[in-house]
Amino acid sequence: MGGVGRWPYKSTARARALVLLALGVVKVATAEQLRRLVLPGTADAQTVRNACKDLRHAGLVESVGRTSRPGANGLPVGRDVWNLTTAGLAAAASELGRPVREMGGTAREAAKAGAAHALAVTDTVDAIRQSPALPTKPVARRTATPRAVERVAPVRPEGLGHLRGWETETALPVTGTFTAPAKGSLRADGVLTAPEHGVPVLFVEVDNHTEPPAVVARKIERYRAFFRRQVKDPAGGDVALWSTVWEDSGRGGFPPVALVFAKDIGAEAGMNRIKHIRDLSRDCWEGRWTSYGDPWSTLPMQERDGWRDFTDTVPVIATHLATLRTRGPHGPTWWRFGRSTRQTLTEALTNTDTHDEYLARAEARRAEDNASRPPEWAQPRQQAQPRQQAQPWAATPPCTACGDDTDPGQPSEYGLCTDCERTRQEKADADRITAEQAARQSGILARFRARAEGR
Repeated sequence: MGGVGRWPYKSTARARALVLLALGVVKVATAEQLRRLVLPGTADAQTVRNACKDLRHAGLVESVGRTSRPGANGLPVGRDVWNLTTAGLAAAASELGRPVREMGGTAREAAKAGAAHALAVTDTVDAIRQSPALPTKPVARRTATPRAVERVAPVRPEGLGHLRGWETETALPVTGTFTAPAKGSLRADGVLTAPEHGVPVLFVEVDNHTEPPAVVARKIERYRAFFRRQVKDPAGGDVALWSTVWEDSGRGGFPPVALVFAKDIGAEAGMNRIKHIRDLSRDCWEGRWTSYGDPWSTLPMQERDGWRDFTDTVPVIATHLATLRTRGPHGPTWWRFGRSTRQTLTEALTNTDTHDEYLARAEARRAEDNASRPPEWAQPRQQAQPRQQAQPWAATPPCTACGDDTDPGQPSEYGLCTDCERTRQEKADADRITAEQAARQSGILARFRARAEGR
């Protein structure tokens, strides 16, 4: 980036490179936000501020807006908002190793207006990232003690991912292309790719309490429309468009969407807003209750044992920014739509009431039923139908009538075992014969009545 003479504020090449990298990701930030993102071990924001001023001197960043944020004493303090210039966007692309066409805009107009939402997105990236504050050894000044005292860095919760794994203002085309999304598409506030932490790609929406709950719920619907979109792969088959850009985690279903509520409106009001959005978007995230069914059961479907099918649903997890800052992304931070308590990220992203859990319960019921049978009942069945180790008994659903094993080679559409299916067919045949006889009887009687009436 040139010689020392070019940098009147004496910033280091490392500090300037880190500032460019951070602004390339978040687009807009204050010096304090940049410090937390890339140089949290420094004593204050002056190191970052000097780097920003030197980059401004080189024409790579600018400060065209200001914002008011709480200071150390809680009172509002005016702060410069920094963003990239067009030349700085190209320099940041080089730092990130991304094509310039994928970098988005400079966010100049947003910075002019104070960039309230963009700054909330930057706060969210920082709260999820939780950059570890490595201690630094400041240079001893002449007026100081001969030996510099090592600074103790504040302890932060464990973070998730790296800054290079983030994208912001990412186009998600319901129709059109990524570079030219059509009307009805949306832009994700943030997209985090962190496979090293064992989590799927995470789409992040930051709510600054400027939109009605119905508008936020509508965004979840558009996420599902984007995830549903199919394109042709090189072999001519259909694949999900999103999986051509981001790696599929192998968990099945659509990627999760994280809602982060940035504005502090009070605990009760904040939870009511989350619940309102949850209820309005229920069709997008709620798994469909499924059961093998029992033709003789009088219980409603929801009261029968079964499982939830999460195919075609969008897992939605929610939290407040203040909670995310203090507990971190791995703590009991997230409230998944459809559940009653806050959970860790891993717990919140794990589906419950699954088909595998249902099969485990069915196997337990079958084992309990077999254990309660008299020995003379169980022995003949064991001799007549010995279980082969190679047969997938654990994956075979139980009979919905008696609970015994069903025959995988001759499946019944009613979920019955061979004996119960035979009984059902015999009853159905008997009912059919009775109905036919009744029809014939009614026909004969009708002819007699007509003859008696002289017709």
